[in-house]
Amino acid sequence: MSREVPAAPRTAAVVPAAGRGVRLGPGAPKALRTLSGTPMLVHAVRAMARSRAVSVVVVVAPPDGAADVRRLLDGHALPGTTEILVVPGGETRQESVRLGLAALPADVDVVLVHDAARPLVPVETVDAVAAAVRAGAPAVVPALPLADTVKQVEPRAAGEPEPVVGTPERARLRAVQTPQGFDRAVLDKAHATVVLGGEGATDDAGMVERLGVEVVVVPGHEEAFKVTRPLDLVLAEAVLARRRTTDGY
Repeated sequence: MSREVPAAPRTAAVVPAAGRGVRLGPGAPKALRTLSGTPMLVHAVRAMARSRAVSVVVVVAPPDGAADVRRLLDGHALPGTTEILVVPGGETRQESVRLGLAALPADVDVVLVHDAARPLVPVETVDAVAAAVRAGAPAVVPALPLADTVKQVEPRAAGEPEPVVGTPERARLRAVQTPQGFDRAVLDKAHATVVLGGEGATDDAGMVERLGVEVVVVPGHEEAFKVTRPLDLVLAEAVLARRRTTDGY
């Protein structure tokens, strides 16, 4: 009598895309703004689906917009055979990620959380994060060294001079990107136990740190920048134009 072989554990990506993106101005949510005629969300989902490590992508839509996001994704070609799920999100990013985690299939044991506003992350970065978790790290973030000196200040009202209270050593600082990768059980525990007020957590690795779990850094990529301002859109268009010329992207 043959016995069923258990399915191999899988890696999934959760893409929260329920935010409004006020820094890009009024209009469509940030994730639905277009780059070269294609919504940023589609670029971000494609970036996850290109990774052979990722077999499931859960897109977390605005609370009342899951059907619209499903139609949007269905209208654009996506690479490979990656399963794409769409679920409604919550009022905060933290709640949206939690809802995305709840929608994951049971056989997923590694989770990548990726900002839809980072549409151009190279597949090599996605693969590196997933591989580091598979190798035993409970939490992994891609990051870059800082080019600028950073000052710690005493916050004041907008436009007022702010007193400097410290200058951190730049060599010890990193600018963190996404996707951030996690052992699923660790991330589930963080979202079940770490409660933050206001708009909630905007960094899943920071939640894991609060559990006392080590987070490690792998090299990020300059093209994994976050599109938050109109100037970022210009830079993203330039990156896409270069890719089309050199890579046939």
